Amino acid sequence: MLDLVPVRSDQTTGDALAATLSLARAADELGYHRYWLAEHHNMPAVAATNPPVLIALVAGATERLRVGSGGVMLPNHAPLVVAEQFALLEAAYPGRIDLGLGRAPGSDPVTTFALRHGAGGVSDEAVSRFPEYVDNVLAMMDTGGVGLSVQGRTYPLRATPAATSVPAIWLLGSSDYSARLAAEKGMPYVFAHHFSGSGTAEALELYRSNFRPSPEVAEPRTFLTVNAVVAPTQEEADRLALPQLLAMLALRTGGELAPQRLVEEAEKVQVPEQHRGLLDAMRSRWVIGSPDVARARIADLAATYAVDEVMVHPVAGSWVGTEPGRTPAREETLRLLA
Repeated sequence: MLDLVPVRSDQTTGDALAATLSLARAADELGYHRYWLAEHHNMPAVAATNPPVLIALVAGATERLRVGSGGVMLPNHAPLVVAEQFALLEAAYPGRIDLGLGRAPGSDPVTTFALRHGAGGVSDEAVSRFPEYVDNVLAMMDTGGVGLSVQGRTYPLRATPAATSVPAIWLLGSSDYSARLAAEKGMPYVFAHHFSGSGTAEALELYRSNFRPSPEVAEPRTFLTVNAVVAPTQEEADRLALPQLLAMLALRTGGELAPQRLVEEAEKVQVPEQHRGLLDAMRSRWVIGSPDVARARIADLAATYAVDEVMVHPVAGSWVGTEPGRTPAREETLRLLA
């Protein structure tokens, strides 16, 4: 599953983190395989600003889950810093850490400038150097380290002093750019179907048809992500989906970004006529419904796109009076799917 650590109108950041840990424990107990955490900045409704910190919290609170980043936006950070962070996480939780790398900024232009100052240059340069940054992370995380040439001399560089393993490293994308790059480098690839919703088949076919085997990955390996709200009835699922639908609508139309509304707050919002088509289009791409309907839809997605896994992003909202440190409807989505 994917988690953006949403912050509701009745929550503090601490409450949202507590809810994420409760959700992760539920995923662990229910037998889910991966738990990935996103990177987004300066957003009133998202507390997932720092994937390595969140991964450490979640991995420490669970026993079996693979915990990873979905993803680290690499142009925001110096490759050595990313390599050091994930080398330490892998050392602490061997065999349980995934490093998903993305190319998008994950923030507004002002925050992007603040993030990259001194750690990646100006925006266009940092993005254009993404393939180089990926190579740097891969090399620096090698258990044997890498040689860095400076002023005619070669210096040894290791992300951590005595690594015995490295995390699984994935490329993430919502366009054909990362699909081509992952194929070229022989890396596993994830398509952000939950965000894009279009171009999925084309990107995955591009990846598979151009894949070059690498020592780490012998054949194409893919999964896609999907937004999901599962409840005992269709009516309840539709109501629980509304807060996140309105949040995404605001993001897509330049509306005001705010903490995620509670269901009863969302139901009072009047959606402008010109935006209803977009809202319906987003809803049609999500998995919203009763357990049988939702399971069938996810199985159909997996078969349609021939992916190895499906990553669920549980986006169910909360009712007025919900305990601040919990997200019961998101936990129920996982339980009903399991």
